[in-house]
Amino acid sequence: MQKKGDKMGTIREMIEQMERETLSPYATLNENSRGREKDEPQCDIRPLFQRDRDRILHSKAFRRLKNKTQVFLTPQGDHYRTRLSHTLEVSQNARTIAKALRLNEDLVEAIALGHDLGHTPFGHAGEAQLNEMCSTGFVHSEQSVRIVEKLEKGGQGLNLTWEVRDGIRNHQTSGHPATPEGQIVRLSDKIAYVNSDIDDAIRAHILTEESIPMEIRKTLGMTSAVRLDTLIHDVIIESTDSPVIKMSPEIEQAMAELRRFMFANVYKDSVAKTEEVKAKRMIRELYEYYTEHFEELPTRYRAMEDEGESQERIICDYISGMTDQYCITKFNEYFMPKAWVVDGF
Repeated sequence: MQKKGDKMGTIREMIEQMERETLSPYATLNENSRGREKDEPQCDIRPLFQRDRDRILHSKAFRRLKNKTQVFLTPQGDHYRTRLSHTLEVSQNARTIAKALRLNEDLVEAIALGHDLGHTPFGHAGEAQLNEMCSTGFVHSEQSVRIVEKLEKGGQGLNLTWEVRDGIRNHQTSGHPATPEGQIVRLSDKIAYVNSDIDDAIRAHILTEESIPMEIRKTLGMTSAVRLDTLIHDVIIESTDSPVIKMSPEIEQAMAELRRFMFANVYKDSVAKTEEVKAKRMIRELYEYYTEHFEELPTRYRAMEDEGESQERIICDYISGMTDQYCITKFNEYFMPKAWVVDGF
């Protein structure tokens, strides 16, 4: 294996040279990164964005995504999406687009894998409840950045590059990513959740394929697979040889109409969403409990108060990091009566 100082240079340096020679002029090159908040030696094999991707993949917050709600709370079935499977679908969409446009695949993958690390238990219902309880507000994209900057690795954070953190922070519809790779993830997130949520809603018998307005289906396609193909192709065609990642007006309008349809029929008003009232109550009760019993938080969270963090922000950090099941477990521990047994009976 090559080592630093070899005449040909390190493997990382060869990869960076390949980027210069093969990627689009609009691509974000590793060698042009704004770098990390804390300087550290470069790896001789992996460029910056690949290391970021690996750090996210190996983080505890990433592993917890497998037990966090995407849309349907604690569904009875093995094939419904979780926050982890959604994240992987976003990553796949983003890599497909980046490869076709000759943009930086490692950067889009790092952003995609990290974009939802800060999501609460029970999806957007949990996010809305914490946002209501916390005086400084709660937004999952900002919490994702907080995780990689501060909370992971026992308070050290992951020390990711500026470009990855910018993409994570700006992945929502209202965001404005600074790189074309961040723009890809922003669109890939919407493409992924609209299509997969339709699939899950059909599986749950909340929708049928025929429920989707025909005008939308005529434009985007008659099946989930065709719609996904249409959307990804459109992004690639419209964004080729451009610094801006975009859709054609017709396809963008159709996807906006599809999102409105999903909000009206699945996200806000469906049988599957009725359980969110209970989920919000659990989070509210836990928040109030920890406000009154701050000493019951784990030691490493309580220690953050000595670093200048407010108690309510620390409580948000703890609750938002819970999986769905752990949230239920803590609620039962504090609020559900336990059987009282006398020896011999």
